[in-house]
Amino acid sequence: MIDYQYFTLKNGLQVYLHQDTTTPVAAVNILYNVGSKDEDESKTGFAHLFEHLMFGGSKNIPSYDEPLQRVGGENNAYTTPDITNYYITLPTANIETAFWLESDRMMSLSFDPEVLEVQRKVVIEEFKQRYLNQPYGDVWLKLRPLAYQVHPYRWATIGKDISHIERATMQDVKDFFRKFYLPNNAILAVAGNIDKAQLQYLAEKWFGDIPAGTDYQRKLPKEPKQTEPRYTEVTGDVPMNALYKVYHMVSKSHPDYYATDLLSDVLGRGKSSRLYTRLVKEKNIFNSVNAYITGSVEPGLLVVHGNLNEGVSLEEGDEAVQKIITELKNHKIQEQELSKVKNQAESTLVFSEVEVLTRIMNLSFAALLGNANAVNNESEKIQAVHAQQMMDIANQILVPENSSTLYYRKA
Repeated sequence: MIDYQYFTLKNGLQVYLHQDTTTPVAAVNILYNVGSKDEDESKTGFAHLFEHLMFGGSKNIPSYDEPLQRVGGENNAYTTPDITNYYITLPTANIETAFWLESDRMMSLSFDPEVLEVQRKVVIEEFKQRYLNQPYGDVWLKLRPLAYQVHPYRWATIGKDISHIERATMQDVKDFFRKFYLPNNAILAVAGNIDKAQLQYLAEKWFGDIPAGTDYQRKLPKEPKQTEPRYTEVTGDVPMNALYKVYHMVSKSHPDYYATDLLSDVLGRGKSSRLYTRLVKEKNIFNSVNAYITGSVEPGLLVVHGNLNEGVSLEEGDEAVQKIITELKNHKIQEQELSKVKNQAESTLVFSEVEVLTRIMNLSFAALLGNANAVNNESEKIQAVHAQQMMDIANQILVPENSSTLYYRKA
């Protein structure tokens, strides 16, 4: 149970407090409601670029990390297709330092040309290392545009093409910042041994005077229903042939979300899952195989991925996976197997709430989806899933006409 209190500043900044008197450490999390799905198709990779630029200093604080390290703090950030999230942990006694740093870069980020050039090079190098020079690194650069034809999930957070970052101008950067990095497009969540009165004082002092901008009205194109199977092949310098299959599924807020998540667990979570037991342990077709969901705010994907053993063709591996999927669609899941995956999901949920930082990250994300208290209802939703519901979903989504398949062949 994550207890919380909340209020909203006049400029639209949503503020959440999770009070925890048992820890000397405070966590400060700022979630900006912008991800790669919000980018212009001709200027992709900007959300991720900003994850880097925000650490390049502000007009008043040239070095972001140095003052934080002096007070025993640590920080980081991440970008997804849906959000950009910045977080700090530090001793509670020094929490005001986090407010000073975060408010200053929200209000007056440094638009130093040198900072832009440095971070541009960092992102370009990251693209080369993680996506081009790493085995299977370009998988999602190929899979996303195969699965999504219209929706902006069709490009990765790094961008559709690195040339977009290479060509980014200072005006492009300023326009993106002024559109999305606004108090009325952000959620501030704090956890630690402080009370609501303290938090209200700090929030007003450091964020209250930052002017609100124009509310961002998200109007994303809806992905049309897929009506036929899609295939693509890649050949590269990889250790094994690899199979990737993705199926369109519901959004994070949909009533069938948790049932679909558990369905992927039955298929391929861990070494007792159906895919692993049958295709790795018993038949020795795959070296490794798993299934999972992307967990997207908008309708996402159920993913099946496996690396094949030497001498086994991709076609054989694909056929073996299809056979297990067919069995799943035709025979109701037994209660014992359903209880197992529910317990796995529950344990993941419990462990995710051990750290105060993870608690407020989860709280922030639930608030973004429109109901912060949903963070406390996940266990209930997991337990409410039943076998017939999962079987119905399997027959809706695990069908060839809803699939996109990538064969990654070893050169």
